[in-house]
Amino acid sequence: MQYNKEEYKDIFDEYLNEGRIVNSSNSFKIKLFLEKSENSLLIAKHNKEIVPNNDQATKLHWNYWAITISYYSMLYSAKAAILSKGYEVKDHMSAQIALGHLLVPDKIEKKDLELLNQTYKIFEDEYVTYFDDARKESHAARYSALKKYTQKRVEEVLLNASKFIEKIKLILNTD
Repeated sequence: MQYNKEEYKDIFDEYLNEGRIVNSSNSFKIKLFLEKSENSLLIAKHNKEIVPNNDQATKLHWNYWAITISYYSMLYSAKAAILSKGYEVKDHMSAQIALGHLLVPDKIEKKDLELLNQTYKIFEDEYVTYFDDARKESHAARYSALKKYTQKRVEEVLLNASKFIEKIKLILNTD
């Protein structure tokens, strides 16, 4: 889905009305989701590095799971960021919509953050694209019988997941 701030706001409101996005004060979950995110990324990196022997699944199948786990690591950090704004999401698409609506600043907010020397808090729409791309790749890895991945593509998804998680950690002031 191409990023459009107004469209994301409209869909956010629709999902809020449908109960796919709900108000939440469960901020204690933020730390738990971030921990789950970081550990999932470590597991994805481990899967990418595995060189299977004859008794194990082929490398292609390890790559499927590296991509899937990379996406879930992004989903967990997205849930943490969304919770920091007072909401929880019920599904994958609502997570993407909430990210785009709640975290990507409009032009005025962006200028304010730049003036305050807080550009590290700017969540660009490219991060929403990383999330969307990983969501689609994860879906294909889980449900397609023929999808093949080059090592370069697996590394790209992992790199984007790493950037995504680090950006959310910066925004949430954690480390």
